[in-house]
Amino acid sequence: MKAVILAAGKGTRMKDLTSELPKPMLRVEGRPILEHILGGLIGAGIRDVCIVTGWRAAAIEGYFGDGGRWDCQIRYVRQVVQDGTGRAAQPAREFVGTDDFLLTYGDILVHPETYQQMLARFREAPFDGLLTVTAGEDVTKGAINFFDPTFCLTRLIEKPSPAQVEELRRDGWLKPGDPAWYNAGIYIFRPLVFEYTARLEKSPRGEYELTDAISAMVARRHRIAGLRIAGRWVDVRDPEILSALERQSAARSAVTSDAESAASPAR
Repeated sequence: MKAVILAAGKGTRMKDLTSELPKPMLRVEGRPILEHILGGLIGAGIRDVCIVTGWRAAAIEGYFGDGGRWDCQIRYVRQVVQDGTGRAAQPAREFVGTDDFLLTYGDILVHPETYQQMLARFREAPFDGLLTVTAGEDVTKGAINFFDPTFCLTRLIEKPSPAQVEELRRDGWLKPGDPAWYNAGIYIFRPLVFEYTARLEKSPRGEYELTDAISAMVARRHRIAGLRIAGRWVDVRDPEILSALERQSAARSAVTSDAESAASPAR
């Protein structure tokens, strides 16, 4: 199993924070977001990694180098034109070759064991892909996913409009009390996914959408397993979320410091 990390974007919602750094290099708990992701992948036994870079690529490539400091092998490919999620992994196609690969955006934080759980789920059956999800409430914010009783993907809708949401409720796809499963931005694919991303046409938003490729795979009866992410899942999309993470980190540090002081013997 290999891994591809998408880290080419500037992250414009971060404003001045990404004027000199790509968003995945912003620090959480003292380390770049990318370093948290890399540590989780290595913990799952994945040591062959490709990082897709673009904006301020040298900041990433200079920090991580060849990966030797983390006892892994890191390669880089550049995404020259950023025209949607459906083409974001395309520069890594040669790196992937004939191997299965875990694909993640470079600004998604999860508990390290999530990657191990993904591998275990993918190996349960001859799946062609795996899509992680998290439960949500506002179904217009991202891709909403529907699953069969074995929790394999049956349908996916990218950012449904209010009219689509009403139709989904009317047709029984969205039932009161049932969770809405949102795309969590971490996947596993067999290399056949590139056959589908290569055939994509631009969406109404003017971009190539990875979700369109996944929908095409499902339509051709490729089995895509679902996995709910347990515990932490953070899309570090804006300064407010980054600040909240830093406050949480500071609070944990204060609790740890107090506990250590209480446990220290009196002199």
